[in-house]
Amino acid sequence: MTPVSAILIAGPTASGKSALAISLAARLGGVVVNADSMQVYRDLAILTARPEPRDMALASHLLFGDVDGAVNYSVGCYLEDAGSVLSRMREQDALPIFVGGTGLYFKALTQGLSDIPKVPEEVRAVVRARAQGLLPAALHAELAACDPLTAQRLRPSDPQRILRALEVFAATGQSLASFQKLKQTPLLDAEQCLAVFLAPERDVLHAAIDHRFDLMMSRGALAEVEALRRRQLDPALPVMRAHGVPHLLAHLDGRLPLAEAVRLGKSDTRQYAKRQFTFVRHQLPQFRWIAPENAEADVMTMLQA
Repeated sequence: MTPVSAILIAGPTASGKSALAISLAARLGGVVVNADSMQVYRDLAILTARPEPRDMALASHLLFGDVDGAVNYSVGCYLEDAGSVLSRMREQDALPIFVGGTGLYFKALTQGLSDIPKVPEEVRAVVRARAQGLLPAALHAELAACDPLTAQRLRPSDPQRILRALEVFAATGQSLASFQKLKQTPLLDAEQCLAVFLAPERDVLHAAIDHRFDLMMSRGALAEVEALRRRQLDPALPVMRAHGVPHLLAHLDGRLPLAEAVRLGKSDTRQYAKRQFTFVRHQLPQFRWIAPENAEADVMTMLQA
């Protein structure tokens, strides 16, 4: 069997990534490592489709549900944690199997992260306090005034990345874009990894997304969001932007019927899946696209080639 330093399993939401990772880990004696920016949060086990305890018992799992929702967990934070995991895996001679839908995590793992200076916590707090209650479009306009280059690259509806750019400018007086060409050494050599992207047919994927959202609702997703609502966290935090959360919060606040909140949650998730395909196509060229129904056999064939 061809030796690899890691197996990387990417794919759109609801494509069967977790099941594949668990099966491969059990078969190869590997460890499943999370590469999904929402499954890191302990607050949303159901709505982020985090593997259930009975599935996680089949193989070792790391970086799942370890982060409190009040934390603005960044790609840089993820790389620090992933680096610690990889060090332990190498000491134990264990095979890490990274799985998730966050293309930026895989890009950072294999291509390195831009060398952006760390923003002091006091600066972050000032920027966040000033942004409290402002609409994303207003934040985008503020960014355009001080950092037009970065503003051009960001969607006006993406408050998390807009705030990040504002924080960097406030801390350094320089554009975020000026730092993005400076790359740190990646944690993984893509040439030594087996990297696959599960690519289901679109109609099959959309049906799976809708079915899974209904299943999550039946398992208590609304109660999970209600518990998150009681914490009164900053709406700009990543956990508050998880797919389904804004619309279910609107329902709990009396601004949307439940059926409409569910419909919008499904629609947002389908749109996100489309962006996942686009990101991998343009940003992760080393990933081999495979059909989910033959995924395990294909991966084993690749390992034996």
